[in-house]
Amino acid sequence: HGDLALTLIELGLVVIGLAALGRVAHRFGFSTIPLYLVAGLAFGQGGLAPLALTHDFVHLGSEIGVLLLLFTLGLEYTGDQLLGKLRTSLPAGLADLVLNALPGLVAAALLGWDLRAALVLGAVTWISSSGIAARILTESGRLATPGGGLVLALLVIEDLAMAVVLPLLTWALDSGTGDVGALVFTLAAVTVALFLAFRSNTAMPRVIEHVSDEVVLFTALGLMLIVAGLAEKLHVSSAVGAFVVGISISGQVAHRARHLLGPLRDLFAALFFLFFGLQIDPTTLPPVLPAAAALCAVTIGTKLLTGAVAARSAGLTRAEGWCAGTSLVARGEFSIVLANLGMSAGLRPELGTLAAAYVLLTAILGPLLARRR
Repeated sequence: HGDLALTLIELGLVVIGLAALGRVAHRFGFSTIPLYLVAGLAFGQGGLAPLALTHDFVHLGSEIGVLLLLFTLGLEYTGDQLLGKLRTSLPAGLADLVLNALPGLVAAALLGWDLRAALVLGAVTWISSSGIAARILTESGRLATPGGGLVLALLVIEDLAMAVVLPLLTWALDSGTGDVGALVFTLAAVTVALFLAFRSNTAMPRVIEHVSDEVVLFTALGLMLIVAGLAEKLHVSSAVGAFVVGISISGQVAHRARHLLGPLRDLFAALFFLFFGLQIDPTTLPPVLPAAAALCAVTIGTKLLTGAVAARSAGLTRAEGWCAGTSLVARGEFSIVLANLGMSAGLRPELGTLAAAYVLLTAILGPLLARRR
């Protein structure tokens, strides 16, 4: 009973603390994301005032937060709309890959790392945080603007690419000794899942639709968690699975699901950003900060250039290009997944610390840059 009471009090204090940070952010008109990250840094191991939080609960909550962010992002558009955006934005997506993976590859070469570590760092610097970008667009009211649509198109390309990159990278980190049959099966499963998602905009809503909001909420949430779990089982990102479910739902039921899941998304997304900060020991950051800061400065420029190129190719204004570029600056959930993948494969220990410092810097600076019009 004592442990339960302490756990409830700890979690209650965390939630109240998040509310207080939200009040501060609202008062001064900026994103809550950097505040949640810094709070995690302050109260995690090695921070100013470490808290003995219930690790499993916060970790699970943060994972659900990422899934809900990607799921609600997928709900914004139908499969046909996304296919149209993919066709028009594919050249910008390729520019995004070249411009933003190259700095990571070059940095790894300058640090004397091997090819496998360089590939991981290149992927870390390439992929933007869909969760943070979605939060920025929602908080700023830009989601329905042309610039917001451009960001979504680029995020879709990145997220779909990660559905292929993750299993390929996992296999490559095994020095090519992994089961080729399992790799082929995983890639085939990803292809089939995406095809069904783009073609099931009438079937999925019928499964979820009901007169009761409670039934709609539980059905949508349950389907998202099941598909995300199956995706993880197949060594594909669970976030990609959640996104696939989101794009398979359209019409009025998609609007209802967004409305019903909104409060849950906000709660668990806050836990995700807090948990990410909790994982970083501040004492390990100083040695890698110069490299992380240099990499951050270069890749902020390359993401801004990506936004400018994408806006120009879409016939949008420079202001909308700035909106797109700044929304894409932050790296987050996928970058950490990739770094952990490299660490699990026995790559250089500095990879994890450098990736953590780099993600923290971009996750703080990205939302601040996005405030400038």
